[in-house]
Amino acid sequence: MKQLTKAEEEIMQALWQLKKANVKTIIDLLPEPKPAYNTVSTIVRILESKGFVDYEKQGKAHLYYPLVAKESYSNQSINKLVDNYFQGSFKSMVSFFVQKNDVDVKDIETLLIEINKPDTKPDKNK
Repeated sequence: MKQLTKAEEEIMQALWQLKKANVKTIIDLLPEPKPAYNTVSTIVRILESKGFVDYEKQGKAHLYYPLVAKESYSNQSINKLVDNYFQGSFKSMVSFFVQKNDVDVKDIETLLIEINKPDTKPDKNK
Protein backbone atom coordinates (compact mmCIF):
# COMPACT_ATOMS: atom_id res chain seq x y z
CA MET A 1 0.00 0.00 0.00
CA LYS A 2 1.32 3.42 -0.94
CA GLN A 3 2.02 6.10 1.65
CA LEU A 4 -0.16 9.21 1.48
CA THR A 5 0.94 12.82 1.62
CA LYS A 6 -0.41 14.99 4.43
CA ALA A 7 -2.99 16.57 2.08
CA GLU A 8 -4.08 13.18 0.72
CA GLU A 9 -4.42 11.81 4.23
CA GLU A 10 -6.55 14.79 5.26
CA ILE A 11 -8.93 14.09 2.36
CA MET A 12 -9.02 10.38 3.24
CA GLN A 13 -9.84 11.23 6.87
CA ALA A 14 -12.83 13.21 5.60
CA LEU A 15 -13.94 10.39 3.29
CA TRP A 16 -13.58 7.77 6.03
CA GLN A 17 -15.83 9.92 8.18
CA LEU A 18 -18.35 10.75 5.44
CA LYS A 19 -18.34 7.27 3.81
CA LYS A 20 -19.42 8.77 0.46
CA ALA A 21 -19.28 12.41 -0.65
CA ASN A 22 -18.83 14.88 -3.46
CA VAL A 23 -15.92 17.35 -3.48
CA LYS A 24 -18.01 20.17 -1.98
CA THR A 25 -19.05 18.01 0.99
CA ILE A 26 -15.43 16.98 1.56
CA ILE A 27 -14.38 20.64 1.59
CA ASP A 28 -17.16 21.47 4.07
CA LEU A 29 -15.69 18.95 6.52
CA LEU A 30 -12.12 20.26 6.24
CA PRO A 31 -10.77 22.81 8.74
CA GLU A 32 -10.20 26.47 7.95
CA PRO A 33 -8.63 27.78 5.83
CA LYS A 34 -10.59 25.69 3.31
CA PRO A 35 -8.62 24.54 0.26
CA ALA A 36 -9.82 25.51 -3.20
CA TYR A 37 -12.32 23.24 -4.95
CA ASN A 38 -9.83 22.47 -7.75
CA THR A 39 -7.17 21.51 -5.20
CA VAL A 40 -9.44 18.99 -3.46
CA SER A 41 -10.70 17.68 -6.79
CA THR A 42 -7.12 17.09 -7.95
CA ILE A 43 -6.18 15.34 -4.69
CA VAL A 44 -9.24 13.09 -4.94
CA ARG A 45 -8.25 12.10 -8.49
CA ILE A 46 -4.71 11.34 -7.26
CA LEU A 47 -6.21 9.17 -4.51
CA GLU A 48 -8.26 7.43 -7.18
CA SER A 49 -5.13 6.73 -9.26
CA LYS A 50 -3.40 5.34 -6.13
CA GLY A 51 -6.33 2.96 -5.54
CA PHE A 52 -7.57 4.58 -2.34
CA VAL A 53 -10.79 6.07 -3.73
CA ASP A 54 -13.41 5.28 -6.34
CA TYR A 55 -16.59 7.07 -7.37
CA GLU A 56 -20.06 6.58 -8.66
CA LYS A 57 -21.80 9.04 -10.93
CA GLN A 58 -24.75 10.94 -9.53
CA GLY A 59 -26.10 13.02 -12.39
CA LYS A 60 -23.22 15.23 -13.51
CA ALA A 61 -21.45 14.91 -10.16
CA HIS A 62 -19.24 12.20 -8.71
CA LEU A 63 -19.73 10.68 -5.27
CA TYR A 64 -16.37 9.50 -3.96
CA TYR A 65 -15.90 6.71 -1.45
CA PRO A 66 -12.87 5.03 0.13
CA LEU A 67 -11.64 1.70 -1.19
CA VAL A 68 -9.09 1.32 1.62
CA ALA A 69 -10.38 0.94 5.17
CA LYS A 70 -9.08 3.40 7.73
CA GLU A 71 -7.94 0.51 9.96
CA SER A 72 -5.92 -1.06 7.13
CA TYR A 73 -4.14 2.20 6.37
CA SER A 74 -3.57 2.91 10.08
CA ASN A 75 -2.04 -0.54 10.61
CA GLN A 76 0.27 -0.10 7.62
CA SER A 77 1.31 3.40 8.78
CA ILE A 78 2.03 2.26 12.34
CA ASN A 79 4.04 -0.72 11.09
CA LYS A 80 6.08 1.57 8.84
CA LEU A 81 6.71 3.96 11.76
CA VAL A 82 7.83 1.09 14.00
CA ASP A 83 10.07 -0.36 11.26
CA ASN A 84 11.65 2.96 10.23
CA TYR A 85 12.21 4.56 13.64
CA PHE A 86 12.23 1.75 16.19
CA GLN A 87 13.97 -1.10 14.33
CA GLY A 88 10.72 -3.02 14.12
CA SER A 89 10.28 -3.10 17.90
CA PHE A 90 6.86 -2.09 19.17
CA LYS A 91 8.30 -2.30 22.68
CA SER A 92 10.93 0.33 21.77
CA MET A 93 8.25 2.61 20.35
CA VAL A 94 6.09 2.36 23.47
CA SER A 95 9.15 2.91 25.66
CA PHE A 96 10.03 6.02 23.63
CA PHE A 97 6.54 7.50 24.07
CA VAL A 98 6.52 6.68 27.76
CA GLN A 99 9.86 8.45 28.27
CA LYS A 100 9.19 11.47 26.05
CA ASN A 101 5.54 12.10 26.81
CA ASP A 102 5.30 11.29 30.51
CA VAL A 103 2.69 8.60 29.98
CA ASP A 104 0.92 7.83 33.22
CA VAL A 105 1.28 4.33 34.71
CA LYS A 106 -2.53 4.09 34.82
CA ASP A 107 -2.63 4.66 31.05
CA ILE A 108 -0.18 1.79 30.54
CA GLU A 109 -2.23 -0.47 32.81
CA THR A 110 -5.37 0.40 30.84
CA LEU A 111 -3.57 -0.41 27.58
CA LEU A 112 -2.41 -3.76 28.95
CA ILE A 113 -5.96 -4.63 29.99
CA GLU A 114 -7.21 -3.79 26.48
CA ILE A 115 -4.40 -5.74 24.81
CA ASN A 116 -5.05 -8.79 26.96
CA LYS A 117 -8.81 -8.93 26.31
CA PRO A 118 -9.57 -12.19 24.46
CA ASP A 119 -11.53 -10.50 21.68
CA THR A 120 -8.77 -7.95 20.90
CA LYS A 121 -5.82 -10.31 20.58
CA PRO A 122 -4.64 -10.67 16.98
CA ASP A 123 -4.98 -14.07 15.38
CA LYS A 124 -1.39 -15.21 14.87
CA ASN A 125 -2.48 -17.83 12.32
CA LYS A 126 -3.54 -15.17 9.81
